[in-house]
Amino acid sequence: MNEDQVKGVGEKVKGKINEGVGKVTNDPVQEVKGDAQQVEGEARKNVGDAKEDLKDATDDTPKP
Repeated sequence: MNEDQVKGVGEKVKGKINEGVGKVTNDPVQEVKGDAQQVEGEARKNVGDAKEDLKDATDDTPKP
Protein backbone atom coordinates (compact mmCIF):
# COMPACT_ATOMS: atom_id res chain seq x y z
CA MET A 1 0.00 0.00 0.00
CA ASN A 2 1.28 3.43 -0.85
CA GLU A 3 0.75 6.70 1.00
CA ASP A 4 -2.22 7.79 -1.12
CA GLN A 5 -4.03 4.52 -0.48
CA VAL A 6 -3.47 4.75 3.28
CA LYS A 7 -4.49 8.40 3.52
CA GLY A 8 -7.50 7.77 1.30
CA VAL A 9 -8.77 4.98 3.53
CA GLY A 10 -8.14 7.15 6.59
CA GLU A 11 -10.13 10.01 5.08
CA LYS A 12 -13.01 7.66 4.28
CA VAL A 13 -13.06 6.47 7.90
CA LYS A 14 -13.08 10.05 9.20
CA GLY A 15 -15.92 10.83 6.82
CA LYS A 16 -17.95 7.85 7.99
CA ILE A 17 -17.48 8.97 11.60
CA ASN A 18 -18.47 12.56 10.82
CA GLU A 19 -21.51 11.37 8.90
CA GLY A 20 -22.57 9.20 11.86
CA VAL A 21 -22.04 12.02 14.35
CA GLY A 22 -24.10 14.30 12.13
CA LYS A 23 -26.96 11.81 12.02
CA VAL A 24 -26.90 11.21 15.78
CA THR A 25 -26.77 14.93 16.60
CA ASN A 26 -29.20 15.84 13.81
CA ASP A 27 -26.57 18.13 12.25
CA PRO A 28 -26.94 18.10 8.46
CA VAL A 29 -23.78 20.18 7.99
CA GLN A 30 -21.76 17.51 9.82
CA GLU A 31 -23.37 14.80 7.67
CA VAL A 32 -22.48 16.63 4.47
CA LYS A 33 -18.93 17.15 5.71
CA GLY A 34 -18.69 13.42 6.35
CA ASP A 35 -20.05 12.59 2.91
CA ALA A 36 -17.54 14.93 1.29
CA GLN A 37 -14.67 13.39 3.25
CA GLN A 38 -15.72 9.94 2.09
CA VAL A 39 -15.75 11.05 -1.55
CA GLU A 40 -12.36 12.72 -1.13
CA GLY A 41 -10.97 9.62 0.55
CA GLU A 42 -12.24 7.34 -2.20
CA ALA A 43 -10.70 9.59 -4.85
CA ARG A 44 -7.34 9.62 -3.10
CA LYS A 45 -7.42 5.86 -2.64
CA ASN A 46 -8.18 5.47 -6.35
CA VAL A 47 -5.15 7.62 -7.19
CA GLY A 48 -3.05 5.38 -4.98
CA ASP A 49 -4.50 2.27 -6.62
CA ALA A 50 -3.64 3.65 -10.05
CA LYS A 51 -0.08 4.40 -8.94
CA GLU A 52 0.29 0.85 -7.61
CA ASP A 53 -1.12 -0.63 -10.82
CA LEU A 54 1.29 1.43 -12.90
CA LYS A 55 4.20 0.46 -10.69
CA ASP A 56 3.24 -3.22 -10.90
CA ALA A 57 2.89 -3.03 -14.67
CA THR A 58 6.31 -1.44 -15.11
CA ASP A 59 7.98 -3.80 -12.62
CA ASP A 60 6.73 -6.85 -14.53
CA THR A 61 8.13 -5.66 -17.84
CA PRO A 62 11.10 -7.82 -18.86
CA LYS A 63 14.34 -5.92 -19.31
CA PRO A 64 16.05 -6.28 -22.73
